[in-house]
Amino acid sequence: MAYCRSLPFLILLMLLSFQSLLTAHEDPSYKDIQVGVILDMDSWVGKVVYSCITMAVSDFYRINPHYTTRITFTTRDTKGEPLLVLSTALDLLENTEVQAIIGPESTAEARFLEVLGDKANIPILSFSTTPFSNQNHNLLRMADDETIQFKGVAAMVELFKAKNVIVICEDTENGREMATYMASEFQEKNIHVTYTSLISTSASKEQVSEELQKLQTMQAMVFVMHTPPSLATGIFSKAKELGMMDEGYMWIITSKTTNLLDSMDAEAIKSMQGAVGFRSYFPASRKLHNFVSKWRKEHYALEPFMEYKEVDSNGIWAYDAVYALAMAIEKVHTTLIGMSSSIHASLLDEMLRVKFHGLGGEFNLMNGRTISKAMEVVNVIGKGGRRVGFWMMMSRNGEFVKEIGKQNSTSNHGLESMIWPGGSSATFPKRRILETNGNKKLRILVPDFGTFPNLLQLTVDPKTNISGVSGFCGDVFNAAFSALDYGVGVEIIPYPYKDGMNYNDLIDKIYLKEYDAVIGDITITANRSVYVDFTLPFSDLGTGTIARNAKKNMWIFLDPLSADLWITSGCFFLFLGFVIWFIEHRINEEFQGSTCQQIGTTLWFAFSTLVYAHREKLQSNLSRFVVTVWVFVVLVLTSSYTATLSSVLTVQQIGMKETSTGFLGVSFGGAAFNNMNFGGAKIENLYTPEAYVKALTSGGVDAIIDEILYVKSVLAMYPTSDFSLISTASTTNGFGFAFQKGSPLAGEMSTEIAKMREDGTLKALEDKWLKRQSALMSKDFSSPSPKILNLYGFRGLFLISGVTMAFALLVSMVRIVREKLHVKIKMQVWRHILRRSSEIHAQDSDAESTV
Repeated sequence: MAYCRSLPFLILLMLLSFQSLLTAHEDPSYKDIQVGVILDMDSWVGKVVYSCITMAVSDFYRINPHYTTRITFTTRDTKGEPLLVLSTALDLLENTEVQAIIGPESTAEARFLEVLGDKANIPILSFSTTPFSNQNHNLLRMADDETIQFKGVAAMVELFKAKNVIVICEDTENGREMATYMASEFQEKNIHVTYTSLISTSASKEQVSEELQKLQTMQAMVFVMHTPPSLATGIFSKAKELGMMDEGYMWIITSKTTNLLDSMDAEAIKSMQGAVGFRSYFPASRKLHNFVSKWRKEHYALEPFMEYKEVDSNGIWAYDAVYALAMAIEKVHTTLIGMSSSIHASLLDEMLRVKFHGLGGEFNLMNGRTISKAMEVVNVIGKGGRRVGFWMMMSRNGEFVKEIGKQNSTSNHGLESMIWPGGSSATFPKRRILETNGNKKLRILVPDFGTFPNLLQLTVDPKTNISGVSGFCGDVFNAAFSALDYGVGVEIIPYPYKDGMNYNDLIDKIYLKEYDAVIGDITITANRSVYVDFTLPFSDLGTGTIARNAKKNMWIFLDPLSADLWITSGCFFLFLGFVIWFIEHRINEEFQGSTCQQIGTTLWFAFSTLVYAHREKLQSNLSRFVVTVWVFVVLVLTSSYTATLSSVLTVQQIGMKETSTGFLGVSFGGAAFNNMNFGGAKIENLYTPEAYVKALTSGGVDAIIDEILYVKSVLAMYPTSDFSLISTASTTNGFGFAFQKGSPLAGEMSTEIAKMREDGTLKALEDKWLKRQSALMSKDFSSPSPKILNLYGFRGLFLISGVTMAFALLVSMVRIVREKLHVKIKMQVWRHILRRSSEIHAQDSDAESTV
């Protein structure tokens, strides 16, 4: 039967060969150039390629009858066996002495010739779409590089905001290699490859069905398939049976399948409805139109009842390849007559220089391969593929456009509207995200610990007996999930508390895929993020310190300054009084009098400078200089004292000393305290607001440290006069909802949480559940607690003032000493004068007596 179906096609090939022989007989002046053809003549691709290369030879020499060379094909059939390629190629080289080889069309066969090409040193024109190694310069790829389109596939997945994909490839060496290429492109777009499925072309229907059922349970809605048409047909057929071609699924297929879409039967096309694919693009031209018409006429004239199929991309590439080869052969033959020893190398060089406008557009080999500028994006609808746009692979950003060369429309991301599986025209079908494990509801795990009811509490509808959640965390989840509008229900599953349990146990349940998500007061940590995906935090970041407000203290005015600063300040006041008295009491009547009067005046003057109330007039410039410097010191000191006292009166400062106790709740798991140093502090666990209050009011602790949301919860339940949030520390990442690793819902919910924060919804919910009833909470929880002023911070001022006083005292003492020395010297002079006067008077008296 197969022979009968192939008979008309063989007759066509014989007629075309006969036509070539007649042409050769009419013009015997040309030289035959042997070219080997290695194809699988039983495959559709092999038949199309052979028919197109024979048409190309006929058309080329009909247009160029004056050429002195003629290509003569010597064909070898591989029968679909890659191992036969090497033997047939050696046969062509040794027995026929071919100058070039055309084919093969498959990747496996091309890899055999990749090794042979260097040894034979002849051009090999391959239609394999797999990139070759750069070591073999004789192997020329006539087809598009299939790996380039993977950038477009990743761009399309990103375009429709999908974060997870499942890759399906053929279970061969090439298939695994292509899967690696795709994974790399997805990684650049931050798209997670949930699973890579490798399916053999020889897999049974049962094996394909089993593999698809496994894929159906995974949390991914986008399937990217890179397989040959034969395997793709079987996969789509089973996918349709399993309901994987219904609404909510997205299938993206590559050119490996889509390039042969027009050659696939109607049943295969029917099972692929809604898939989107990339296909090699050939610009429309009269030449291409005439060729396709001629190919249809000649092909279907011999077999009119054959199912309608179109010529595919391989045929167009083959036609242009023969044209280029014929041009190169003619050029080399006319240039190197009598130099046949170098014809092989010259032919390869000439092939790389050939440029012309062929069926597929501009033909130009760069580095031994053809280069395309765009690929078609087609949507499988009806009887075939409908073009919805182009992917411009050579553009800077690899953008999608509806028409080449026209201004791109911003609607629908540069593509025409598409029909997805199930007939949906939505830009991004969402429902599939939640339909996992055979469930139609999202299974949400909720900790039923009953510790902070204003944060999270379980509710039960008395009419339907359906569980729900409320409280701040519950309302945030309900509001964010409702905004997504997935149209899928939520099943709330309580998780009761048991001894020794913590929130990591809930994370383990999500990691093991027993549930879809866990909501509540779950602290985001780096370790937990390894196993689950968290949303953005919906609470304040970090920890807060809650303390009982201090009792009224009659000595509170002493708190702003430390003891050493009080003592130092008092000493300096006394020292100032002594210095001023020492300088002024000798010359200033106000500092004179009895001892008691001098002491009183001195102390009054010194301490009155504190309020700038000193009335005594200073007569010495040294005294004025000392007082001026001291008044500046007093100004700084009093200003700082006033500011600190105001802070102390607003929030009482509590020092975390060794006797203080830090407390943490079940949600922490120790993460909050990794960056905090408590020294010898005692750490205990508390789980309820009542336990917090009891611990603070018992007097055995100074403060409790916990997540800010827990602290706010306690403050909302108890009077503001009793407790205060005194400080915060950015040591935790806040609360978030946890989803399975790779779940798109984590990103979607994060977006909604960000919107709620921006539009004030999050603040409104926080005020609803966590706002104090008796008084407003402080709006600035990040402001630091007031610090007591100590001597260390003012040592510079006291140093300046002390040096000034000491200098003035020294100068004054020097002056006194000088004055005393001057008086002493003066007295000695007077004594000497008086003594001399007495001596002279005595001498005069003696003289008079003698006379």
